Amino acid sequence: MPASTSVTLNTGAVMPTLGLGTWKSKPGEVEKAVEYALKEEGYTHIDTAAAYENEKEVGEGIKMSGVDRSKIFLTTKLNNNDHKDVLGALLLSLRKLDTPYIDLWLMHWPAPMVADLSGPDRSIDWIDTWKEMEKVYKDHPDKVKAIGVSNFSVEYLEKLLAVATVVPAVNQIELHPSCVQQDVVDLCESKGIVVTAYSPLGSDGSPLLTNPVVKKIADKHGVHPANILVSLQANKKNVTVLPKSVNPERIRSNKKLIDLDDSEIAELHKIDETDHFRACHPNWTGWGGLGFKDCK
Repeated sequence: MPASTSVTLNTGAVMPTLGLGTWKSKPGEVEKAVEYALKEEGYTHIDTAAAYENEKEVGEGIKMSGVDRSKIFLTTKLNNNDHKDVLGALLLSLRKLDTPYIDLWLMHWPAPMVADLSGPDRSIDWIDTWKEMEKVYKDHPDKVKAIGVSNFSVEYLEKLLAVATVVPAVNQIELHPSCVQQDVVDLCESKGIVVTAYSPLGSDGSPLLTNPVVKKIADKHGVHPANILVSLQANKKNVTVLPKSVNPERIRSNKKLIDLDDSEIAELHKIDETDHFRACHPNWTGWGGLGFKDCK
């Protein structure tokens, strides 16, 4: 299918397909990147998280851009050590971002952790955290427009959907040709859950940028390999994508989405069979692989 420009969430809200990711984007750089993306390049989708420790700077970048808040789709996430005070965590994110509402609020991982993030907090069940997020969503529609999850495998999604009164609007997962996660994508599609792809390039210094298959398809379309990797996700139904950069040239370049045909998509997906890797490992001490079958 052709690359999309937006998807519709199960809330009815429209989410831009392409967003600016801010994972690993440092204070002092990220606010300028957000300002530039919004003001100069027409981005309307910004993704951050409490765990990134840059919400304040992201908020500053939004303000500096001069773009009306209503034109921006803003996502942030509940940190792993905030499962005990869900509403308090949301209010803190709102203050740091200096915004009256969040368009999409995600549980960052189904993994409640102790205050210093050194290990799991066994006194909390992440299912109860989701129930609290549902309550906040229902009680404070002026503060959070949609809720969802991040880093949920099939196992965790099935557990959640068995008890949820609000179906997650989004599941944000690592997605690129060396981490296809088709089982997760298929389950989300069947339940009307949008997938957001993070690390679409395979993260910093990714071998995917020099992979011969990626380079061949990039040369065919006359674009940088990064454009093919970002476009791969945008060519899927109900998938959004978050390339991240603080470099103006890369922010500009990443906007170029290419229509890929089915054979090109199949060829890119086949990379996972021989060159599988993850940029973000969910196999922390005490948590195993969080249900991911191929955590390598």
